[in-house]
Amino acid sequence: MQRTFFFVGLLGFASMASLRICDPMLTTLSQAFDVPVPEAARTISWYAVAYGLCLFIYGPLGDRLGKLRVITLAGLVCTVLNVLLALAPSFELMVLARTAVGAAAAAIIPLSMAWVGDQVAYDKRQETLARLLIATVSGMMVGQWWGGWVAEHLQWQWAFASLAVLFGLSSGLLLRHQSAPAAAAVPSNSLWRSVLGNIELLRLPKVRWVLGITTLEGALAFGTLSFTPLLLVQRFGYSVSQAGALMMLYGAGGLLYALGARHWLGLLGEKGLSAIGGLLIALGLLLLGWATHPLAGALACAVNGLGFYMLHNTLQTQATQMAPQSRGAAVALFASVLFLGQSVGVVILGSSLAQWPAGWSYGVAALAIASLGAVVAHRLAAKQPQAA
Repeated sequence: MQRTFFFVGLLGFASMASLRICDPMLTTLSQAFDVPVPEAARTISWYAVAYGLCLFIYGPLGDRLGKLRVITLAGLVCTVLNVLLALAPSFELMVLARTAVGAAAAAIIPLSMAWVGDQVAYDKRQETLARLLIATVSGMMVGQWWGGWVAEHLQWQWAFASLAVLFGLSSGLLLRHQSAPAAAAVPSNSLWRSVLGNIELLRLPKVRWVLGITTLEGALAFGTLSFTPLLLVQRFGYSVSQAGALMMLYGAGGLLYALGARHWLGLLGEKGLSAIGGLLIALGLLLLGWATHPLAGALACAVNGLGFYMLHNTLQTQATQMAPQSRGAAVALFASVLFLGQSVGVVILGSSLAQWPAGWSYGVAALAIASLGAVVAHRLAAKQPQAA
């Protein structure tokens, strides 16, 4: 299992690098294709929409055909699509290719989480998922830094060419490790009926509250994250490459949590992680919206990362347990609403930043995310999850 876990984590690294690589490139893409920055943000929002919508298929497909098989195929498809991205001659084709990458990459992290849920008992699951976070957070860090560095020092096409190499290498290693995979048990019902079965999961109260909270988390935390590099440039005076490098501090905060997850969990418990995580995200957003000193921008990124992964890892763990009998579909729904929430957040925040000062937009988001963390903590205090 350890070797398989490593290769799955490597694909998770590639997936998160792909997700975040356009964040620090918005200004560069805007200039390269002569489109406004909000229009360039379609490379982020359309990716997220496709990611979220396709999860309705990947969850049941992973339960049906085998989670590792679907993860590997998705990585191979992402390899080809990133080659096409590097060759895209127009902005519309680029958006189309990014949308397709989002549709393919949607399988990787949610099915990896579901696979961990299948393999690991509940009392060890949050710690194991935190180890997976090390790979995904590292991918986010590298993606944000690399996107900014390429935008300033190379041609933007190199960002996607490097992603093609990364996806090809990681999926090839996982494929080789699965040279003779065991046959998956095929359910008696059709795939279409399995997809429709997602709706049945919504009848479960725990599924509804986890998905509702996660949708808001995606809009508030991921939506604001998408515009953070732009604020670092416009508000704090950093260059594009410096902003991309500073976004690695967001990931460093996540790594600080992930590497010490066992101790954080023992010290604060799930309730404390949720409440304090929400407060730390709020603090980071307030610094980004109201502070002006460059060091405050750097501090905001680190605090935001630590707070986000405290809250998000707790919700991840709840997602793996909200419907154990259909874990692949349930975790896919979790990731789906997360990224649909992000796409809504990007649109709303982009419009807000075009009309209002950043302080007001980020201040409202800070108040909302702090309240969200408190709600999660209250819910966990009222009803502890049952072990698998």
